[in-house]
Amino acid sequence: MNQILKIELKRLINSDEKFILIDVRSYEEYIISHIPNSINIPMEKLEENLNLLNEFDKIVTICGKGGGRSEKAAIYLKEHVKGEVYFLEGGTINWYNSL
Repeated sequence: MNQILKIELKRLINSDEKFILIDVRSYEEYIISHIPNSINIPMEKLEENLNLLNEFDKIVTICGKGGGRSEKAAIYLKEHVKGEVYFLEGGTINWYNSL
């Protein structure tokens, strides 16, 4: 599964590409801390939001530490959407360390 590094995500955010950042943690975790411009779609809600996600060329999934839930979500989405799918290495914890 493809992972994306924090520096690569920063470049993507500053580009003109059409992409979406999906924080797959619970709403309670999301409101404590999340990456700006990410949306919260918990793991158990991915299936019911597939039609929304097919509109994007790239999807980046995010969780707290990166690689657990975000990787599982990316694997699921890779099988069900047409766009490129990545998960953020290190998650939100890494994002906010050494900004």
